[in-house]
Amino acid sequence: MNKNECYEIGYVIKSHGLHGEVLVQLDVDNPNEYDGLESSFIDINNRLVPFFIDSFHLQDKGKVIVKFEDIDKIDDTQDIKGKKLFLPTNCLPKLKEGEFYLHDIIEYQVVDKVHSTLGTITCIHTETGQTLLEMAYQNHEILIPMTDEIVLDADHAKKILHVNLPDGLLEVYLDDTNQQED
Repeated sequence: MNKNECYEIGYVIKSHGLHGEVLVQLDVDNPNEYDGLESSFIDINNRLVPFFIDSFHLQDKGKVIVKFEDIDKIDDTQDIKGKKLFLPTNCLPKLKEGEFYLHDIIEYQVVDKVHSTLGTITCIHTETGQTLLEMAYQNHEILIPMTDEIVLDADHAKKILHVNLPDGLLEVYLDDTNQQED
């Protein structure tokens, strides 16, 4: 299985107990949709390795206690701590009209209510406290906060992301006095 055929669902935080269980942080909109998950892939040395799940116990805030097959001692968990979990994209839950998955909107054209067509989504930053969409606009990198008030919907047929940018957001990035010289 290749990474481009999969999507990330979370990562292993740490060992849990002495019998090979781990605490996983799910990075998904609705963790309950994954209850009863039977297997996942774990990225080990840039290779997706399948792991079958013996038990899966949802906790609060997207955390899950997972027991993988053949991982029976705390020492066995060391190789997967901090590793990312993936599922094939064909396992993604179906979306309603206008909804989207982050990986779908890369290279979508950004159309703002006020400024019209702006630029193209080049990257998604999820490692920060808030998800940020990176857009290329007039030779600048613009970061758009991913909120329901700003990002409205997606037109998948036209590859367009409709937004309502806050007043002044573009100007912050375009104002040359804010740019540092190299």
